[in-house]
Amino acid sequence: MVLHPDTRARATRRLPEHGLAEAVALAAALPGLDVLWAEVVRLPRVHPGMLFGAGKVEDLKARIKADRVDLVLVDGPVSPVQQRNLEKEWGVKLLDRTSLILEIFADRARTREGVLQVELAALSYQRSRLVRAWTHLERQRGGFGFVGGPGETQIEADRRAIDDQVIRLKRRLERVVRTRELQRAARAKVPFPIVALVGYTNAGKSTLFNRITGAEVLAKDMLFATLDPTMRGVVLPGEGGGAGRKVILSDTVGFISGLPTQLVAAFRATLEEVLSADLICHVRDISHPETAEQAADVAEILAELGVTAATPQIEVWNKLDLVDATAREALLAQAAQRPEVLPVSALTGEGVAALLARISGLLDEERTEAQVVLAFAEGRKRAWLHAEGVVLEEATEEDGWHLRLRWTARQEARFRTV
Repeated sequence: MVLHPDTRARATRRLPEHGLAEAVALAAALPGLDVLWAEVVRLPRVHPGMLFGAGKVEDLKARIKADRVDLVLVDGPVSPVQQRNLEKEWGVKLLDRTSLILEIFADRARTREGVLQVELAALSYQRSRLVRAWTHLERQRGGFGFVGGPGETQIEADRRAIDDQVIRLKRRLERVVRTRELQRAARAKVPFPIVALVGYTNAGKSTLFNRITGAEVLAKDMLFATLDPTMRGVVLPGEGGGAGRKVILSDTVGFISGLPTQLVAAFRATLEEVLSADLICHVRDISHPETAEQAADVAEILAELGVTAATPQIEVWNKLDLVDATAREALLAQAAQRPEVLPVSALTGEGVAALLARISGLLDEERTEAQVVLAFAEGRKRAWLHAEGVVLEEATEEDGWHLRLRWTARQEARFRTV
């Protein structure tokens, strides 16, 4: 059973019906779950002990028993006290939005880094709930605080156990992060720009990634089908239809509204690939009724990660194949007025060639000429320059090689690190 509490107190840019649909899609993303029914529950106010009013709790209890429901998903925050009381009243397990997303991530993580990040996020979440859950008086008895009561001792023991696990996980993650940083540093020496695909979950990033690269990354009509970042080299089209420059395309984990802060923190290392990107392609599901709201959520998370206006961005309006003819004409007309927008269908391939041409144009930087003298001992640098195709002329003199170059500022900067 999926419930979406619609509270006036909770500020949101979403319609409750769309929020419920997304919650059902989240439930469908977890294997083994069958959604029997889902509904929006209007809440004039949040009840501290039970979340819902007494009448609604009884009504839902009867439906849970009649339909033999085993699990209730509440699409929103549920306090530990509310969770405990509802589970006791209904006799079923209850998950809130954060714990459901954590369950999905735990099921999907494949790489060592992904597994560690999910474990760390889950422990941080458990710890926050542990602190608030054990506050009733019978657990806190015991003098003036010099001698803790049994409940207080249990809290401290549980908290220490979680903290010890967190420390161990962070150490293991640091080793993985250092490896990723070394890989990033190695890529920085190779003069290939990085193009990152970002966007709301299920916007079609992996389908577009597969279409461009010919890779076989898991692409499903499912929330969070991709968790672990994937990178592939792609040769962009050049002038006259020939081969152009090579870039590295990166597929990243999708964003979602109300993404748990623990997950944003845990996945920061993975998402740092976005920070080091030379170009960000924001992929939007233009057929979704709340595509503008989803885009706003993505912009907020990118800002939270530290992405600034210094990194060029383009909007990829994906899933044109799902838009009806009238809306399609309107979208194409809008896109024609905005050079930063490219309408495509990753599924059919429509517009992908134009997208690659736009990426190529944005990455084609201004080139300047320069004279460089290399000693004979610097054969590695000479070979690098030739491999880059920036050498216009070369002469051998007594003091070494004299080269006339035509290169970009990026190539010049990377030449210094060779």
